[in-house]
Amino acid sequence: DDYRAHERTFQILTQVAGRAGRGEEEGRVIIQSYNPEHVVIQDAKKQDYKLFFGTEIAIRKQLRYPPSCDIILIGVSSKSEIETKNICDIVYKGLKDKIETQNLKILLYKPVPSPIDKIKNKFRWRIIVKCKTDDEIINELTNVLNVANEKTKNSKNETRVSININPSSML
Repeated sequence: DDYRAHERTFQILTQVAGRAGRGEEEGRVIIQSYNPEHVVIQDAKKQDYKLFFGTEIAIRKQLRYPPSCDIILIGVSSKSEIETKNICDIVYKGLKDKIETQNLKILLYKPVPSPIDKIKNKFRWRIIVKCKTDDEIINELTNVLNVANEKTKNSKNETRVSININPSSML
């Protein structure tokens, strides 16, 4: 679920493999995997950073992942699952209307439960947006966030709306 998974896997494998052996003694690395033919494992096996980077950057460009595009993660959490979904719908419809009326270049995904959909008795939903972030996008996100905050101002469900640009974790 995280677009950085390949990068983290490559980094960990090459770092651990680099510690094998001491001085004159040659080291040996054993990697256990369900998919040993995966390109990331093969590139890490070869310790080929340039090959890994070239492949990874091409995939990210094709899938509209950073750095060729920004990912904006809009999260909504609340003690009430109904309120969580309703606020997500308000945010989604607000953004969708702005995209259609202002012809913004944004890829907007429908609200869905987060991969970990409940933490500390709070339901969690999210909306993913892909675009190049600029002042216009930031202003629209701020406007939508203000509308959502207005709707939750008197809520007793501790409803929270957050926006994270290029999050370090997609969970």
